[in-house]
Amino acid sequence: MSKVLIIDDEEKIRTLLSKIITLEGFEVVQAEDIKSGLKKLEIADIDIVICDVKLPDGNGVEATKNIKDKYPSIEIILLTAYGNIPDGVQSIKNGAFDYITKGDDNNKIIPLLYKATEKVSLAKRVIQLEKQLGNKYSFDNIIGKSKIFNASIDEAKKVADSETTVLLTGETGTGKEVFAQAIHNASNRNKQNFVAVNCSAFSKELLENELFGHKAGAFTGAAKDSSGIFEEANNGTVFLDEIGEMPLDLQAKLLRVLETQEFLKVGDSKPTKVNVRIVAATNRNLQKEVEAGHFREDLFYRIAVFQISLPPLRERVVDIEELAVFFLRTFTNKTNKKISSISKKYMEVLKQHSWKGNIRELKNIIERSVILTDSTELTEDSLPVEIQQLNSIDTREKTLSAFELSSAEKIHIQKVLNYTNRNKTEAAKLLNIALTTLYRKIDEYGLR
Repeated sequence: MSKVLIIDDEEKIRTLLSKIITLEGFEVVQAEDIKSGLKKLEIADIDIVICDVKLPDGNGVEATKNIKDKYPSIEIILLTAYGNIPDGVQSIKNGAFDYITKGDDNNKIIPLLYKATEKVSLAKRVIQLEKQLGNKYSFDNIIGKSKIFNASIDEAKKVADSETTVLLTGETGTGKEVFAQAIHNASNRNKQNFVAVNCSAFSKELLENELFGHKAGAFTGAAKDSSGIFEEANNGTVFLDEIGEMPLDLQAKLLRVLETQEFLKVGDSKPTKVNVRIVAATNRNLQKEVEAGHFREDLFYRIAVFQISLPPLRERVVDIEELAVFFLRTFTNKTNKKISSISKKYMEVLKQHSWKGNIRELKNIIERSVILTDSTELTEDSLPVEIQQLNSIDTREKTLSAFELSSAEKIHIQKVLNYTNRNKTEAAKLLNIALTTLYRKIDEYGLR
């Protein structure tokens, strides 16, 4: 039920309107002037205000702006005995929902109330969704209690409310975009856009257009001006994922944005001004990339003002169970399955896995298990075969004699092959043996 506040110094009008509106199912609160009306707004959850223009202690047109500034979701309908165009125009500018003349209000007021109610409901829904989105990407919702991970969270919290450029480092799948979103939502830019782009997902030309936009006629097919993400994120945050993949000449344009907060669109000669904060992420060692000539040193020092390293999942074994339970709940809700627990054996296998794909890999494995499981518990037979094989090897390893060198070598080679997803060239490098030697040992030990 929507609650309506009527502000009018004429008691008869207040009483009549109140009766009419109450009969339609609205709850009504009354006030005789602006001062008492503002007090009602402080203590009652008002949705719509019906306010007279001329009141003993002020003007309803002016009061509209004050009310909207403090309570933006409230809709205001102004009533006047002597309507005039300038007042009507100013009312709408000040945020009034409508401006009607007394005498016409009996026929118009109820339809207006229903329209205003729809707008209020929509505004409340938007606020609710924004709140849910903010909560989703808050630091409080980042899962992890290990000391090494909490140290990264503490650093991110400290830098969030500054304007400092942040560089997030860590392996693929460690949650760098989640951290970037949390940093944005904890900053004073949280009401503005957060725009993300993966620098490895585009060719040089497409990435330049994605970042900076273009002018009409800049190239074949460019029929009209187009904004890039820097314009879309003006006054907000730009997240540049996999920044180590950005081509060198685009790195120079990015450096200009960082230094001057302006850039040139493709095909434009006039710079575009923006005010953005940049959060970047990489799974590469950018210092080594600088030494190799693949990344600009000046840009590295500009984006690495504040570095936060996100640890791989294998260094956060204590967090695996909590993450697994969270993903289980997520995917059971999506699939409407009644899976309520994870077997002890399943969890042991998860904790022994090397997690080359980190949290993303864990998420995918839990999703797969949920799809395959028809009981109320996740069991190890729903895990991918390669993970089950690795666990079987680990179990056998515990029963081996310390003197069985060949068995230990077989187990070690199998683990490295699993780690590299059967990439024998990479496995040979990690084992520090020749590729031909690796093939011989695979054949000798009967490894698959």
